[in-house]
Amino acid sequence: MVSYGPEQRVYVPELCARWQTQTFLHWAYPPEEVRRLLPDGLVVDTYEGSAWVSLTPFVMADVRPPGFPAALPAFEETNLRTYVRGPDGREGLWFLSIEVSAPVMLAARAIGAPYHLGRLALSRREDVQAYTGTRRGGGPRYRVAVRPGEPIRPTHRDVWLTSRWRCFSRRLGMLWETPVEHEPWPLREAHLVDVEETLVSAAGLPPPAAQPLLHFSEGVHGVRFGLSRPVRATHRGAGGTLADPPRAEGAGHA
Repeated sequence: MVSYGPEQRVYVPELCARWQTQTFLHWAYPPEEVRRLLPDGLVVDTYEGSAWVSLTPFVMADVRPPGFPAALPAFEETNLRTYVRGPDGREGLWFLSIEVSAPVMLAARAIGAPYHLGRLALSRREDVQAYTGTRRGGGPRYRVAVRPGEPIRPTHRDVWLTSRWRCFSRRLGMLWETPVEHEPWPLREAHLVDVEETLVSAAGLPPPAAQPLLHFSEGVHGVRFGLSRPVRATHRGAGGTLADPPRAEGAGHA
């Protein structure tokens, strides 16, 4: 069941960071469109009968990989992700693509993360946050501009779309999961000014059919990624869809 706060402590982090100036754009999709993009072992997680795909541009700061004596310089990152459950039924994220402006992060490809190097930028003009990016080699690109609004008291859907505490990857012919710990997202309203993107179609999905649902956050501190571990297979069939989860007790409270 999706929770507002982290589901586990990460005592031995593989990576520490801070996420800043994060915008969430969420699109609903028919589950079958997302199902065909998932590896064996993962099933589509749905909310109100729909699968969801989210574009999340932000800034990575205070990044400290193992063995680095000091934090890396801050850099822009943009994720295209969808919502899944593993063989044991626990919720997580599957990344369709990860755009970064820092070449050092390409080392994460070794653990199955779909990183792509590109030219990314964040600009602020008056009350508008604008994110732009182009994948190296003239690949997919995007421009997102939003106007952050007032703080919100998260509903169950807000928590479901923003608070996930593990991500999945695939390497060496196996499914892996990585636990994540951080403080709960302080969410705000966001109003769309402009969005143009080709990341969604590059990932193998049809273009979004409607305007996105939006969230904005100034960010979270103390992000800790734990050690990745292989996921045990169960009797649960691969590539299916799990029904909407029951409402979490107390959901809707910040």
